[in-house]
Parts: sequence; structure tokens; C-alpha cells
Amino acid sequence: MVKSRQWLLANKATDLPTYSSENPNFKLTETDLPDPKDDELLVKPIYLSNDPAQRGWISTEADPHRLYVPPVEEGEPMRARGLCEVIESKSSSHSKGDVVFANCGWSEYFVVPAAQCQPAPDLGGGMSRTLYLSAFGTTAMTAYFGLTEVANITKDDIVVISGAAGATGSMCVQIAKKLVGCKRVIGIAGSDSKCKWVEKLGADVCLNYKSSSFAEDFRKETPAPDGFANVYFDNVGGEILDLVMTRMARFGRIAACGAIANYNTTSDKATGLKNWFEVIQMRLQIKGFIVLDYIKDWPKATDVFKKMLSEGKLEIEGGEHLVETKFEDIPKTWLLLFDGSNQGKLITALK
Repeated sequence: MVKSRQWLLANKATDLPTYSSENPNFKLTETDLPDPKDDELLVKPIYLSNDPAQRGWISTEADPHRLYVPPVEEGEPMRARGLCEVIESKSSSHSKGDVVFANCGWSEYFVVPAAQCQPAPDLGGGMSRTLYLSAFGTTAMTAYFGLTEVANITKDDIVVISGAAGATGSMCVQIAKKLVGCKRVIGIAGSDSKCKWVEKLGADVCLNYKSSSFAEDFRKETPAPDGFANVYFDNVGGEILDLVMTRMARFGRIAACGAIANYNTTSDKATGLKNWFEVIQMRLQIKGFIVLDYIKDWPKATDVFKKMLSEGKLEIEGGEHLVETKFEDIPKTWLLLFDGSNQGKLITALK
């Protein structure tokens, strides 16, 4: 039996989650874990993936009948995926000392079924294993399938990408420009420095949505009629989605990936859409998707990314925001997702 500290969900969240208030959403505790049984592993998280989707799993409005994964229930460890070291193995498929992907949660140690863990061998060439969470990870898969399968982008398209400096958006920029060769790629990010990085990744232009002239600048970059956007990869929803809809070309396609603008508010206070008629008059197609819909094809996408990397078409420098974190500060690092401070993939590196 192993003692393990865990961050539990104490209360479901209605707005920005807390871990140190009088009535926190997360609570640090210690528990005794059972010994692993046959075909189970005892693992220790090394790196944790931080994803906006986790916010939806702890919402007071989360309807288990409509979520694509079960919500985290109060009293359970906060769920997360990460790279973990195998401390003890009762499985022939993994050995002590191996590094694996696992649904480990915010737990110092975790017992997991071996069948639910994937090997994460050394990538070689001096590359960090953290690339399994960033350039080769779930967010990269989201970018790839959202653009190629949902939006069906072509080299003739003008593509707009919100959250372009984030983990998914930064991969979208490179896929659209360097892999598909789209005619024009317009990024949207939250600071001038992030915009410069997005342009370095390949965007023709990147606009700072916090600028007072953002709406005007965006209209100038999407002039009628030939400069209208054919594709919008939407990571944020809210007012930016509302604006982009007014600059979409006829028969434009919108891949609805996320809505982080409204994640930390209840539905009655969420920003709504004023320009919905654009969907009708411009015959727009809006398609929501979850990357798990394409999981059987992930190996194919991984091969594409490795080829891009070998050909110098995939920029990984600056694409990870690694934060060295004490176990007791895990929620603090996760909350960086919602203040716009991270560039690229936000990864918790446990001390």
C-alpha cells in the first residue's frame, strides 16, 4: 500500500475555479492506494497535460448525458492525462522504469489498468518526451483532424485561427500553411509578442484581439469579396466567433473546437451570438467535433508530424510552456490556461 497526495474535486465550479478560498473547488488530501492487481500498474506522474476541456468536466452545468467523457464527481481526484513513470508493474506489457501515457489525475501516485496505458519511449535526437503531449499529442491531433477532416482545407483557402498561440492553434497555423499550403492564414492571439511568434510559425498575419482596433484590423485583413475567410478554426467562441461570422465567404466552413471565452461562466451569463443570420445568408457550415472521433487514425497523423519535423516544416521551439511545479501547486499551474499567460502547450513538470 502506498500513501499518495491527491487533489480532489471538492465542489463543482460555476466560474473561475479556486483552490485556496473559503469554499474551494479543489482540495488537497492524502490517501492510501491499494496495491496494483494483475494487469495493473502503479505509476508516478512526471508531466501533466493541461487542457481547457478539463474545465467542462467540473462544471455545475455538466450533463453526463451530453459530455463525451464522464464528468469528474465531487470527492474524486481531478482527472488529467500525463506522462508517468512505472513504479510497480503487474503486467507483462510494461516494466518498472518505463514511461507511459496514462490517465493519472492530479495524484502523486496512481493505480491504472495496463491496457489503458500507451508506451512513451525515448524519441531520440535530443527531443524531449514532452513532445508526446505537445507536437505529437492530443492537441496536435485536434488541429490536424479539425482542419483536414472537419473543415477539409485546401491550398485555395483563406483560413482564420483563433487561439493561434495556444497548443492547438499553433499547430493549426503550421498545418494550414506548411503542410497544406493554404493561400492565406490569419491568426488571432492575445498579445503582440504572441502574434509575432504565430507569424514566425507561418501565419501571414496575426492580430491581437486585446487591441482596441482589433475588429477594424480584422475587417481590413478580410476585405470583401475576395478576402473573406473560407475556413475558421474556432477555439474560443464568444465575441470573436460572432465577428468572424461576418467575414466568412459564401459556403464557408467553421470547425468548432472550443469555446474558452465562456468556460468560466454559467450559461445565463455567457456571450451569445448576434450575427447568426450570417449562417443562413452565407450558407455557412458549422461542425463541432471531438478529437476522439478520429482516434483510430492518430498513428497516421503522428507519421505526418514526424515527416514535417524531419523536413523542417514543424517548429517546436517555443511550442511548449513547461512550468516546474510542486505537487501542492498543481491547480495554480492549471489555472494559467485561463489568464492567457501560456504560449503553446501548457505542461506541468512535477518537481
